[in-house]
Amino acid sequence: MSKATHPTRITLHTGSRTLEVRFDTGEKFQLPWEYLRVFSPSKEVRGRHGSGRILVTDKEDVVITEMKPVGNYALKLFFNDGHNSGLYDWDFLYELGVNQSKYWQQYQAQLASQPDA
Repeated sequence: MSKATHPTRITLHTGSRTLEVRFDTGEKFQLPWEYLRVFSPSKEVRGRHGSGRILVTDKEDVVITEMKPVGNYALKLFFNDGHNSGLYDWDFLYELGVNQSKYWQQYQAQLASQPDA
């Protein structure tokens, strides 16, 4: 990411099942919990040894049960499916926000192309 962005406010909304992140750029993103789970920055999801992102499915009902700051650079999210190994640094959260529509469309296209779709 070319510009360093920092969140000024992070709010977990249980009703809408979103994580709201406001950045020092003035931008605000509402990131659905399912979106955050399927795009986790963990090795489990990113793939190992450069093999590409793993398609994570059936996370429509996933719940963020806890979030913890990690230093002054990231957020650790805990999901009710036991997943908690990814660190969402500020640049990655910003990237997820800016590219939300594009990433989600790509994800939906991948799901649709699966044999069980």
